Amino acid sequence: MKTHLAAALGSVVLTAGTLLGAPAAGAQTATAAAYPTSDFNINFGATWTRGTVTWYNRSVRVVGQHRSAVGDSALTCRTTWVYTLQGDRGVIGQGGGSPIACGTITPYDFVVPADKPGGAAYVRVCLDDGNLKDLACQLIARPAQLAR
Repeated sequence: MKTHLAAALGSVVLTAGTLLGAPAAGAQTATAAAYPTSDFNINFGATWTRGTVTWYNRSVRVVGQHRSAVGDSALTCRTTWVYTLQGDRGVIGQGGGSPIACGTITPYDFVVPADKPGGAAYVRVCLDDGNLKDLACQLIARPAQLAR
């Protein structure tokens, strides 16, 4: 009986993962090369955010680090915020904002939903202050995938 329940639960989990468009946790790193990526580097004064966007079918993963030169207030702290956009540049999803760097270089790794067939056509990656005010942004188009 437990075997049947475990198999049914495993099937539900696999179906949910497929519907959401992101690979299973173990498969994400193993198959990351199969998904297109885009690098970004955004500067604002002596602060910056740098990293890579991995484009999945219904989400994007953003991995990188951001730098805050001074950590004396929310205005001088830095974080990274990402918007997923459809072809007409309408916002599909947004996320990020944590962790915040205050006088340090801080790594981040987060997923932003893009729950449309085919996922996001663009992302807008922004370096924000500690109050989540966009300071500088970069618009990135989804890379074209080569036919196999």
